[in-house]
Amino acid sequence: MCGGQNSFVVRSLLFIAMNSTPTHHPPPTTNNEPFVVFDRLEKSFFSVKVLKGVSFGLGAGRMVGLVGENGAGKSTLMNLLGGNLQPDAGKLRVNGQPYTPRHPNDARAAGIAFVHQELNLFPNLSIAENLFLTAFPLLGAVPSIDRGALRSRAGELLRQVGLDHSSDTLVERLSAGERQLVEIARALGANARVIILDEPTTSLSSRECERLFTLVTQLRDRGIAIIYISHALGDVLRLCDDLVVLRDGELVGSGSTTDFTHDRLVSLMVGRQLNQLYPTRVGSSRGEEAHSSTLGIDQSLRTKAATSSVLEVRSLTQPGIVRDIWFSLAAGEVLGISGLMGAGRSELARILFGLDPCASGEIRLAGELLTGAPRQRIQRGLAFLTEDRRQEGLCLEASIAENMALVTLPANSRTPARFLDFSSIKSAVTRMREAVKLSPKATDTQAVRTLSGGNQQKVVLGKWLLAEPKVLILDEPTRGIDVGAKFEIYQLIHQLADRGAGVLVISSELEELIGICDRILVMRHGEITGEFRRDDFDREKILAAALHSSIA
Repeated sequence: MCGGQNSFVVRSLLFIAMNSTPTHHPPPTTNNEPFVVFDRLEKSFFSVKVLKGVSFGLGAGRMVGLVGENGAGKSTLMNLLGGNLQPDAGKLRVNGQPYTPRHPNDARAAGIAFVHQELNLFPNLSIAENLFLTAFPLLGAVPSIDRGALRSRAGELLRQVGLDHSSDTLVERLSAGERQLVEIARALGANARVIILDEPTTSLSSRECERLFTLVTQLRDRGIAIIYISHALGDVLRLCDDLVVLRDGELVGSGSTTDFTHDRLVSLMVGRQLNQLYPTRVGSSRGEEAHSSTLGIDQSLRTKAATSSVLEVRSLTQPGIVRDIWFSLAAGEVLGISGLMGAGRSELARILFGLDPCASGEIRLAGELLTGAPRQRIQRGLAFLTEDRRQEGLCLEASIAENMALVTLPANSRTPARFLDFSSIKSAVTRMREAVKLSPKATDTQAVRTLSGGNQQKVVLGKWLLAEPKVLILDEPTRGIDVGAKFEIYQLIHQLADRGAGVLVISSELEELIGICDRILVMRHGEITGEFRRDDFDREKILAAALHSSIA
């Protein structure tokens, strides 16, 4: 929005503010009934039952972890609580009273606040304006915002969440973690007694995660009930008092967190035992001739290209971003890149794909110098799955088929008129749907935005697999998706490597890299500071390389 629209938004919301009254919630009941009760809730869409008699309670001052695969029913259950949907059967109670929300405003009036995975903030408005969008403090009966009161109230909320910014700061200037804190501050400003956090750590750095964990623990200790939805099972086990596990719309496990282990959670979520979280890759010895810029490697090795290398990076430098990067990626190898946030991993990927410039150095694909824009690099056999699938990897309003066919449209057109060969496209999409195990419930014409995170990621991956790349760069390929979908994506990565492609995997999850890679490079401050082969994987040494300029 431009500045004029910015002012218009604020003025337009004055009517709401003038007709709003502060929300005062009664104190929680003193009996033993949980503050929120889900009682045998059922919900169907087009005769498909997505919730099947779900019952559990959430006590004041308790944190409940709600886990399950994508499509298990978590979002539907929360939409019932939030007034976006109404149940077909069953009841809800809040603070000992029947609760029948018909609109999200009903949830707000009941003291229920949501912090969504896709944050609902206006980036071109200030922090204070975002905090009080529906309840601006006014100057008496005059339809004018009391700016002094607005800053004062906003400042107090920011202090409560530990955000050290002026309330006049535009939201667009905040990091993802800071925006998350603004959302929580907004919930506190509405006197929320229940806060639902939906995948809150998806876009946060390790430091921001720890800051968030400290805050939600403090809120719980103040008596606020918290529902914590996450695929990061380690975080759930660490933070939550109780766990609720959904599978295919049914409650399959609940109780104190002390009654659960990571393996038990996985088994309940997917309905089967997973003896391994990562698929076994038999006989993989790829990458033995590939060389990197690990400290101590002789200069002669830097200039020696492995005969099986499909990607060679030589002295790649962009001031302030990456410096003197050397490595090779062998055909059939899965090469991981580890490092802390800000180490330069994603920036390196963008340079390799031609999205960002480099000042010096060479990138060679199958022995030939790689130059030009992303389009030319795609034609040469390079593919890049971005870390932000919703903003950069998908056309959300387009269909599954349109998204999957996007990269290979030139190959599926008839010359000389360049008309699209729809029969060829349909055949290719059908084949790829089966290969990536896309949900059979999803139709080719269905908009991608309606899919779960795991299925969206499979669409992005399918799009690139159709192009049959020589090298596939994957930046955070399993972020925000469930454990079952992760396993299937790991299998696809190994299958692609087994067919001779080189796969470069960037991940913030060290266990993931250890589980699927043949070799791991570690970056710190734009440089490669360590190299580890599968036989030498050591979590502590890899972390040391990420934290220090050298390793023992």
